[in-house]
This record gives sequence, C-alpha cells and structure tokens, in this order.
Amino acid sequence: MVKKSLADAYELNNGVLIPCVGFGTWQSKNGEMAYQAVTAALSCGYRHIDTAACYGNEESIGQAIVDSDVPREEIFVTSKLWNTERGYEKTLAAFQETMRRLKLEYLDLYLIHWPLARGPKEEWSRVNSDTWRAFEKLYAEGYIRAIGVSNFLGHHLEPLMENAKVMPAVDQIEIHPGYRQQEAVDFCKAHNIVVEAWGPMGTGRLLDNEQLKAIGAKYGKSVAQICIRWDIQHGILPLPKSSNPERIAQNAQVFDFELSDEDMRVIDQMPFCGGLKMHPDKVEF
Repeated sequence: MVKKSLADAYELNNGVLIPCVGFGTWQSKNGEMAYQAVTAALSCGYRHIDTAACYGNEESIGQAIVDSDVPREEIFVTSKLWNTERGYEKTLAAFQETMRRLKLEYLDLYLIHWPLARGPKEEWSRVNSDTWRAFEKLYAEGYIRAIGVSNFLGHHLEPLMENAKVMPAVDQIEIHPGYRQQEAVDFCKAHNIVVEAWGPMGTGRLLDNEQLKAIGAKYGKSVAQICIRWDIQHGILPLPKSSNPERIAQNAQVFDFELSDEDMRVIDQMPFCGGLKMHPDKVEF
C-alpha cells in the first residue's frame, strides 16, 4: 500500500502497526537537545520515536514523551540492547534499566543493536540466541509489543530464527542512496521482516551530493526529502534524524510527491558516496 502520511503504518508479522516513518535520535545529546528534538517531532506529527541505550539519551526522550500532549498509546517507541549486555540474564537486567530511564510502562519495539559475529559460529550464534530468548520472555510477559534486531544480515538471522519461538519483526540497518544492502533487504522481505533504514541521508554526508541535489530541484524538494522518499517507495521504513525544528518538519513533508521510475533507477545505481558502511562481522565494539 502506498504510504500517504506519517499516520500510515506497516503491519508487523505479529499484527502490530508501526508508523511508516520514524524519528531517529542517534547523536541527540541527553538533555535539552534530545528533549526539544522529540518534542518538535511529536508536534510535527511523528508518532514513531527511535532511541537506544548506547545513545545515552533515553531519559530525555522518555521525559519528552511523558510530557507530550500526545497519548502514550499513539506513540511507537523503540529502544535497543547494547552489545555489552548480550546474554539471557544481562539482557533482562538491561531492559529494566532502559525502562527506568524512559519512565514508560511498556516498549513498542526492542531490538538487539548489533549481532555478535566474531569467533566460532556456534559460539556467537548461541549468545545471540540466548539474548533472543530473553527478548521472547519480555515479549510473552507483555513488556514489549514487538521484538527485532538491528544490523543483522541474513547469515546472522538464519541461526537466530532456527531456534526462535518468535520471529524477528524488524531489522534496522544502514540504508541510503549508494548503499542499498539489497541482499539483506531481500532476505528480510522474504521472511516478512520489516526493514528500517538508519542513516537515510548517509549520516548527513549525502546532503551535498550534486546528483541528489539535481533530482531534488526537479521536485522542489531537499536532498533529505529525496532520500526519505526513495526509502518509502522501496517499502523501507526510514528513520531521519535532525535537531533543527525546521528540518524536522521538512523531513516529514515527503508524501506530496512521487519519484519517477527513472529517478528511482538513477538513485538505485549510485555508487557509495557517504555513510558509515559498518559491516557487522568487522565492527570491534
């Protein structure tokens, strides 16, 4: 279904609805910056807020949600488990700390931030599965409405899914023009896993790209809006981030135009030209 507004949603594999554009908060510092950014996003109509334990801003984001006039049940809130807390018992404890910081009674989506992918496969796959068992327990007890992963590729997801009782609902990965991660996207779509795009503007490095500027000029749109719209037309859920209220509002204005098939093809074929391109098998954190 073509998405027509921030209120439109994807249906996850457990029936939960997730708003089709999220508001990212990576690098939004805890305190006034994160609080004001989320407050501005909610006032612009965003209803999907994404954070993580390692961002260090859960307190401010939770407070902005609590202080908002928007009813809690209308806001979809995501957080993520950091790498140092993998494993069954540590995951359960880390989740309680996340909820304490957020000051919320439940979480809409909880993600394993990165797969463990170093060393013998039988060892890292066991740790990922032990972590997932804790996710399944929290999900079964009603503390989380949906569970998923982040930065997992197909070869990380396969052993996890072999032992899972609950299938991952979401995989959040780096996707932007010049870095499509098509193999991972195809794997997720084949297994009914919604793909979220972090860094949809190449962590800001695509904003000066002349090719994207030229495409944007045709539609009277910014490079950021072109990147977000490109994700939407590929059925991917983007997570744009900004601390500037004007840009936060502008990034939501992506439903009043449609990229042509030719422009989609041109963007699809762009070489890597910005972003982080961190491979989960090679990261050292």
